[in-house]
Order: sequence, then structure tokens, then C-alpha cells
Amino acid sequence: MPDEPQTLETAAPAADRASSPATTVGDSPAPAPPAPAPPGVWIARLVVVGLVLAALNLRPAITSLGALLEEVRDGLHMSGSVAGVLTSVPPLCFAIFGITAPRLARRFGPAAVVCAGMAAIFAGLAVRPFASGTVGFLAASALALMGIAVSNVLMPVIVKRYFPDRVGTMTGLYSMALALGTSLAAAATVPMTEALGGGWRTGLGLWAVLAAFAVLPFVPLLRDRGTHSAAPTPAVPAQGAAPAPPLRITRSRTAWALGAFFGLQATGAYITMGWMPQIFRDAGVPAGTAGVLLAVTMVMGVPLAFVIPRLATRLKNQGPIAVALALCGLTGYTGLYLAPAAGAWAWALLLGVSNCAFPLALTMIGMRSRTGAGVVRLSAFAQSVGYLISIPGPLLVGVLYQHSGGWGLPIALMAGLMLPQMAVGVLAGRDRTVEDEC
Repeated sequence: MPDEPQTLETAAPAADRASSPATTVGDSPAPAPPAPAPPGVWIARLVVVGLVLAALNLRPAITSLGALLEEVRDGLHMSGSVAGVLTSVPPLCFAIFGITAPRLARRFGPAAVVCAGMAAIFAGLAVRPFASGTVGFLAASALALMGIAVSNVLMPVIVKRYFPDRVGTMTGLYSMALALGTSLAAAATVPMTEALGGGWRTGLGLWAVLAAFAVLPFVPLLRDRGTHSAAPTPAVPAQGAAPAPPLRITRSRTAWALGAFFGLQATGAYITMGWMPQIFRDAGVPAGTAGVLLAVTMVMGVPLAFVIPRLATRLKNQGPIAVALALCGLTGYTGLYLAPAAGAWAWALLLGVSNCAFPLALTMIGMRSRTGAGVVRLSAFAQSVGYLISIPGPLLVGVLYQHSGGWGLPIALMAGLMLPQMAVGVLAGRDRTVEDEC
């Protein structure tokens, strides 16, 4: 490892730059390759708009359906078991389709793939309301989720490519937009549906309009496949020199720690979104108030998603932040166990803070690799492994609730998951890169 900390503000270690041999052809030194040009002002502004609009569209396909799930079940004559499977489809699609993002990005460029992802979200959301049966509805939902999956993986890559010196700020910006889109779709879908006098098909179809706008900023970037790469430009190898070996991401302990951290925080987030209102309602909190408490939990991610990445990039080790967030979650779940109704607002706030482990995970993905190609591989690996880990969590909570007849055992499980999340967060936050370990 280099002596100095590796962050995204440091494009390459100083020692590496100083010791790089000059490229030679015969006895004469060859000219060094040109440094990557910074993006123009209008391109940078376009990318900022694109990041914000794309992030706004990464969750409405899921949370808008949750708000109208009962109406969708009745309209499509969907059984309870099928509806349960439907709630597990998002992390499954994220895991399956997210792993394809690196190959697509290498061939077409990350901006082009995100543009196609936004188009897939638009198509899926536009077609889904017209589905006449469960199979068509699931297929359209899967199309939208496929677009979300590849965009999830490549958002950190877009940030590193265009804003290598402002990773914390830009990660915070799109994380804040993602949290805003999540809470907005959950809170506004039902009121908008009622205001327009339509049924669930109208309420779900409205979000296709927002997805259509997200396609536009990426269209001018379709031909950009690396002109503004954030990765350091490697020297041309000398004649007869062997090419650098491929990055074997599975050999990195940090990559596995990041995948586990991503999966455990995603498990907590999905459990919170799916079950927290019911916990409050069973404790005697009115249904309307329980919905507002969930909205409060989701909204907490808006300001903190901007603050936490900026703080994380200023620290050599992000482990203390992971520990602090997990302790908030542990305290919130303990409160839910002991006094769910009496301290409902405090527990909702604490769990909202704990859920901000998501922007921290995204920031660490960018900081644990020195190159743009490494970020692509690490992002795909960590998110795919993470979403696979998160699939059984919400289902297990439902099973425990059904068989135990109360929330004591499920809440104990939720609190217990904070301990391994804390441990792997400390491992993932260490000041090292996957290139050093591979």
C-alpha cells in the first residue's frame, strides 16, 4: 500500500507517479500520453442534471407500487403468495442484472448504459399499467427494474468519471435525490391518483413521465466513452512488457466486506419500508400516523445523504461512520421493542439515520478503487452480492411474525443484524484499495 491515503481526490499514489518508468522506443524516450481532459462546463452541468434526474427515478417503480399494492392485487386477481414474491423481485433483479453493467459499460460507455437504463424504466412504467394479467405486470416491472439495476451500479462510475475531485459532493447530491424520489413516490402516489380521479393504473403510469425526462440529459453523452475518464492514464508499456493482469475482484477482502455491508444495510432498509408501519399499527398507532412515521424515516435520507458522503471523503477510515449509523439502528430497534408507541417519533428518526448507510456504501465503493475500471467492477460486485444477501430478510421477518404471533422475535432479528453490519462496515472502511489486495 502507498503511504498516503487513497481517496478519490487522489487520482493515483504519489509514489506510483514518481516511480513510473518512462516509455521508450529504442534509445529515445517516447512522448507521454496526454492527460485526460476535464469536462467542459456545459457537459459538467448536463451530467449534474442527468445524475439528479436518474437518481429520482431509481425507486418510484418500487415505492409507488407499495402504495397501491392492495388495489393492484384486487385488479389483477393476484394471490397473496404472488404478491409476496412481487415484493422480493426488486433485490433479485438488482442482483441478476446489476452484474451485467461492467461488460455493458466497457462496450458502450457508462453514460450510454445509464441512458438505456432510464429508457428501460420509462418503457416498463409506461407498459405496466396496461397489463391485463399478472405475467404481463411482472414482465413490465422486471423491465423497469433491469434499467434500475444497471443504473444503480454505474452511478458511482459516472461520478468518478466526470467529477474525480468532487466525489463526496456529487455522491451526496444524487443520494439525496434518490432518497427524495423514494419518499416522494411513497407519499404522493395515492393523493395524485385520487386527485386525478383514476384507478391504480393511472397512479402507477404517472411515474413514467418523470422517467422520460431522465433520458434526455444522457442523449448528448452517448458517444462519450472515456474522454473525461477519472482514472489515471497509464503509461504505454515498454516493448516486450507484459500487460497488467486483470483485476480479480473476488480475491479482495475489502470487496467482500463492501458486499456484505451493502447487503445488510439493504436488508434493514427493505425491512423498514415493508414492515415498520405495521409494527406501529399493531402497537396502537393510527394507520395515518404510521404512514407519516414511515415518510419521516425516508425523508431523513434527504439531508443526511448529502452530508455523509462529504464527511466520508474527508476521513482516511470510514469505519467510525458505519459504527455510528449502526448504533442508531440498534437504538431504534430497541425502542421499537420496549415502547413502540410511546417513542414512535424518536424511533422513526433513529431508523431514518441508520438507513443512511446506503450513501455511505456508495461512497466507499468509489473510494476503495484507484481506477474507473476498478470502480465499475467493485460497484457491480458489491451491489450484486449485497442485493442477493438482502432478499431473504423481509420474507424472514414475515415468517417470524406469523409463527411467533408478535413483533418481539422479528425486532430482535432486526437489531441483531446491526452487529454484523457494524463489523463489516469497519472492514470496508479501512484505508486501502482493491487493487492493492488483488
